[in-house]
Amino acid sequence: MGLSDQIEKIKKEINEHAISSKEEMEQFRIAFLGSKNKIKDLFSSMKSLSAEAKKAVGKDLNDLKQIANNKFHSSKSSLDKSPRKNDKKEDLSAPATSNIGSRHPISIVRNEIEDIFARIGFNISKGPEIEDDWHNFSALNFPEDHPARDMQDTFFISNDYALRTHTSSVQIRVMENTAPPIRTISPGRVFRNEAISARAHCIFHQVEGLYIDKGVSFADLKQVLYYFAKEMFGENVSVRFRPSYFPFTEPSAEMDVSCNICGGKGCNICKYTGFVEILGCGMVDPNVLENCNIDNDIYSGYAFGMGVERMTMLKYGINDLRLFFENDIRFLKQF
Repeated sequence: MGLSDQIEKIKKEINEHAISSKEEMEQFRIAFLGSKNKIKDLFSSMKSLSAEAKKAVGKDLNDLKQIANNKFHSSKSSLDKSPRKNDKKEDLSAPATSNIGSRHPISIVRNEIEDIFARIGFNISKGPEIEDDWHNFSALNFPEDHPARDMQDTFFISNDYALRTHTSSVQIRVMENTAPPIRTISPGRVFRNEAISARAHCIFHQVEGLYIDKGVSFADLKQVLYYFAKEMFGENVSVRFRPSYFPFTEPSAEMDVSCNICGGKGCNICKYTGFVEILGCGMVDPNVLENCNIDNDIYSGYAFGMGVERMTMLKYGINDLRLFFENDIRFLKQF
């Protein structure tokens, strides 16, 4: 059965799935919106398709996911408004019933980022949150006296181990154990010793990307990131690149998108500039390739890294990062 037939089959299942109770609604959510749902399985089947076919099938799968989302939220709204079966007095001694949970906004956006890059051939790599000095710093071309090694920025567990400050450490592990070509993203939680505010937190989430092959250029990197920005924020998003510095890429840049929280007028999130920096990127430094035993005379590559919290704030118009960690049910119920 081809992908198109499978999409039509699942669409029929969604339309015919009866939801008359919260139990049936939860069964629907798990089947079509859960972490191992039927639609997500189809995204992974796109790897063998041509670029043109991926574009068409990707649109159909996104439409399918939207149909499932709309049915779920419509059913949830109807069930919430439905009258009680009886008007008997509440028994306050009865055990409490729990609310049906929903995806955290960070998980929703991280899954969306993963889906976007999966459509253009990136796989997912994961690694440990406690890292040694080699994978977190040295292999990434951090000099011994680099400020990121200082206690102000890093949670050190011992002289040799720390809570990872970025998921670039996962990329090092991939390069050490995989022969090029390499095309992967590394989502995960990271830790930095920073003051907690509306714009920063000591715990946050990243998605970092890596592509290593023959003849990779900065133009390839820009096209991938343009594609990502438009898929994530819509065709009307404005994008700009600014020169920057990172120890593990050369040349390096930061990428900004137009701030949709204030519509470009200026707010505390965009520092009143109308643009928000969403990721850092650049060409992988030859020293990093050599550290991972990849011949930089034959191979080149690019890398990028983005904060999931920043993406989520932009996507949903949230102006305080601390809301993601407070677990206020009034905030979480919106998603």
